[in-house]
Amino acid sequence: MNFVYFLLIGIVAGWAAGQIMKGGGFGLIGDLVVGVLGAVVGGFIFDMLEISPDGLIGSLVTALVGAVVLIAIVRAIKKA
Repeated sequence: MNFVYFLLIGIVAGWAAGQIMKGGGFGLIGDLVVGVLGAVVGGFIFDMLEISPDGLIGSLVTALVGAVVLIAIVRAIKKA
């Protein structure tokens, strides 16, 4: 069941990050990939800042922050 939550959080975080970054979503698979990779990036960022969010909302916030950062980095690289 944890894996299902992980995928759902990834999809929601990827979709929300796409909406926040004004680029729209990336489709179901694209949102999932961005959200999952964002969860990894967000976990790394929060670990460096010594922030440890708990629970479902904390996981979603971590993934969302990471996904937004990931999208910003990818767009900056694509512009260069």
